[in-house]
Amino acid sequence: MAALLSALLIFTGLSGLQSITTVSKVSVKAGGSISVPCLYEAEYTNHVKYLCEGYEWISCFYAVKSKTTDSSGRFSISDDKQRRIFTVTITAQTPQTHNFWCAVEKNNGEAFGAYFQLTVTKDQPQLSVDHQEVTGFSGESVSIHFRYRISGRIWWRRLGGSSVKEPSGTIEGTRVTITRTSPTEFTVTLSGLRMNSSGWYVCTKGDFQMPVHVTVKERPSTTSLEATTCLNTLLSTLQAVCHTPVSENHTTVQTESQRAFILPLSLIISGTLLVLLWMLALILWFTWRRRKQTKAQPSAAAVAEEELTYSTVLYVAHLDTIRDFPGVHGFIKNFHSAHQFSVAEYCRTSQSTEWRVCTVHPKDP
Repeated sequence: MAALLSALLIFTGLSGLQSITTVSKVSVKAGGSISVPCLYEAEYTNHVKYLCEGYEWISCFYAVKSKTTDSSGRFSISDDKQRRIFTVTITAQTPQTHNFWCAVEKNNGEAFGAYFQLTVTKDQPQLSVDHQEVTGFSGESVSIHFRYRISGRIWWRRLGGSSVKEPSGTIEGTRVTITRTSPTEFTVTLSGLRMNSSGWYVCTKGDFQMPVHVTVKERPSTTSLEATTCLNTLLSTLQAVCHTPVSENHTTVQTESQRAFILPLSLIISGTLLVLLWMLALILWFTWRRRKQTKAQPSAAAVAEEELTYSTVLYVAHLDTIRDFPGVHGFIKNFHSAHQFSVAEYCRTSQSTEWRVCTVHPKDP
């Protein structure tokens, strides 16, 4: 009797008398998985958390504990001590109904828990969502798509916080709009996201619920994004040149000192690129100018050659073609009539006895 009374007190904790808040009834298709958040009080931050399987609290058995792993691979658990939420992930195998408890151990060795039921279906679950983890940016909006095959009004609430019923409302400054898009589908849109909008939410339709985790981030500015890209490119180049592995921690801007380093580095990189571009343009300009001058030189040479008139021709003649005259060395015989030359000047005898060198002038045109 005392055990039943204890279990009753624990179960009534779901309405706020105890220290754990979670869902009551969820569904998932066989072969899939689902994550269930369990919110606890600050006094239990450093206590052991676990998932207990079984319909009765007094007879349930450990499925997985915090800081441990499940050898079967069906269960996993994580504890966010800052938000005071531990999350259990369950992989469904066969279509049937399972009973679980989110549990926390006390200092005296006792424990308390909050009950929820998991229905594993062969086909479409009673209530499902495209993604249990969604991400949005501060000041913007994000839409979450649900499917269902049950009746009932739709509610959207923050785990452990306020709620909104369809069609719309506001939770902590964020606008919530619930829109039915088809007889079996609806969308929850969160508009005007804030950084404090991050956390676990629960969508309820009829008797079933579906938890969704929303993460809100600051959208990176264009300048910081370009600087990050330049930094990553520079580090990648250095890695390729030095053949030295670079840790992913080095290529991600995470610390304040790295963020402060981005701006001057981006300015240096930008300035260097501008100088290189200027030098390249200068080289191209000089190359173009040189080619233009090179093309002009042959034309000038051709023109000069056309205007040139030769006044003197050096001719080498054999002795057979030369007739000697007294007092002179000789002159060219019949050469001027055959080759359009005027009377030749005197010839000079070369050192050879067979050849003489004569100089002649071309005839006037």
